[in-house]
Amino acid sequence: MVQFTRSFFSLCLIAASFAVPTKRTVAQIEADLTSISTQVTALDNDIKGFPDSALTTLAAMGLLGTSLNIGTSNMKATGPLNEADATTILNSMQAIEPVIIDALTKLTAEEPAFAGLPLGGLSALVLQDLQTLKDDTDAFAAALEAAAPANLKAEATSIQSAIDAAFATAIAAFS
Repeated sequence: MVQFTRSFFSLCLIAASFAVPTKRTVAQIEADLTSISTQVTALDNDIKGFPDSALTTLAAMGLLGTSLNIGTSNMKATGPLNEADATTILNSMQAIEPVIIDALTKLTAEEPAFAGLPLGGLSALVLQDLQTLKDDTDAFAAALEAAAPANLKAEATSIQSAIDAAFATAIAAFS
């Protein structure tokens, strides 16, 4: 009976350790932003290679969404950021902003070509991926805004607004 109690207690401790969310570090957020930046650049390059890269463009959109979701989870687990850390993260976001806007602008311009491809339904898939990516981007931005100090929230909102405008244009083109 003592052995059973000891084993049961050990299992309860192990289970409890998995149930407690692990606090993430700013270094993890920076690594997430590096991954997001890599995925945004890959998407931008795939769009530049269109029409040969039509299917890889869809794959790149999926990978970017995954990176954004991981970044969002880690941002939420990090908690409030101090001013220096928030500034570092915002600077990384500012570096990514023109690349994602460029990718979305190019994608918008390629909509007629996507629609003309012999692969039926490709434009509908792009639209679905755009809507999902916009939601994923908004979730990441909301997590950043929640964690940022009050004096930097407007900067985070400004970045999100610029990216959202590019998403709105792309979504409208594929709708």
